[in-house]
Amino acid sequence: MTNVFLVKYGELAIKGKNRFIFENRLVATIRKNLKPIGKFEVRKEQGRITVEPADDSIDPEIIIEKLSRIFGIIGISYGIKMKELSMETIQTLAVAHMKKELETKSHLTFKVNTRRADKRFPMSSMEVNAELGGYLLDAFKEQLKVDVHNPDIILNVELRNETYVYAGTHKGAGGMPYGTNGRATLLLSGGIDSPVAGWMIAKRGVEIDAVYFHSPPYTSERATQKVIDLAKKVALYTGQMKVHVVPFTDIQMAIYEKCPHEQLTIIMRRIMMEITQRIGRENGSQGLITGESIGQVASQTMHSLVVTDASSEMPVFRPLIGFDKEEIIQISKKIDTYETSILPYEDCCTIFVPKHPETKPKLEIIEQSETKLADCIEEMIQQAIDTTEVITV
Repeated sequence: MTNVFLVKYGELAIKGKNRFIFENRLVATIRKNLKPIGKFEVRKEQGRITVEPADDSIDPEIIIEKLSRIFGIIGISYGIKMKELSMETIQTLAVAHMKKELETKSHLTFKVNTRRADKRFPMSSMEVNAELGGYLLDAFKEQLKVDVHNPDIILNVELRNETYVYAGTHKGAGGMPYGTNGRATLLLSGGIDSPVAGWMIAKRGVEIDAVYFHSPPYTSERATQKVIDLAKKVALYTGQMKVHVVPFTDIQMAIYEKCPHEQLTIIMRRIMMEITQRIGRENGSQGLITGESIGQVASQTMHSLVVTDASSEMPVFRPLIGFDKEEIIQISKKIDTYETSILPYEDCCTIFVPKHPETKPKLEIIEQSETKLADCIEEMIQQAIDTTEVITV
């Protein structure tokens, strides 16, 4: 009798070669994410992935928490298994499981749900349900009652190459395995929105790196640490992330000194996009990710977004584009970034904010204003990229 975790994964419409890639990447991610806590055997088996700890002393809740953060997994069930396929084996496992359930409860209602993946087993699923239900009622007398409509426990029996018994399924993160859908670069700030945007794109299998713009002495080291802490929160789902910390003070000062103040935010965002896509190209990115949603601030009106996008040759992914703030906050709480995001350390996007920012910029006018930076901006951009610090979280 062996403890085992049965991992259920989504996107079941994927067929052929892509499904093979999906499954193999998911197995590799599970192995990688569980490695820090112990040794595990991870195997694909007939539409499931099984995870068996080499050491039963590892807290199952820790294993479930690790697995529940892996994209591509929709459910995790903790149970027991035996190699033999027989009614006697099923009964032995079911009794062992029920004894554990009854350690803290004197009475339970239950139903049996059998999945016969191995059709060589001589009994049908319904026959197993009926026989096992009767056996458990006899074994536990007054402690158990059958309730097929609203039971306390659904006892699941899966007959595959081996026999599995478990009750209950913990919800997984869903989505697609990380790294199965290319790479993109996230413009990460210390706010609420951008970590959520990165998490949402990563959930679709896109591998992400991040770029953060740091403006000392106007932004503190604590502001940078706040962003690193946010990246670490997202990396609990992605496994690892590189954060490129770009020094931005000189560029911001040049914009402030040479360009119309009502255009500061738009021009700053355009230069940020240019720097991010250059860093992204060096790292194999195919797109950029931002946390913008329509109309949330002056730089996120439709007019502003059109002008900002014109500075990037890469596609810009905005998964929050139609969300309101409360919807974004709810996701940030779900992924545990909210409390870090609201810490009072300002980033460079909040420095030099104009009193009356342009909300309906025109591209030709913005480009004309940017010519005032022509004598210095290329050199400053390259200097910022050359002095970027890369932190792996």
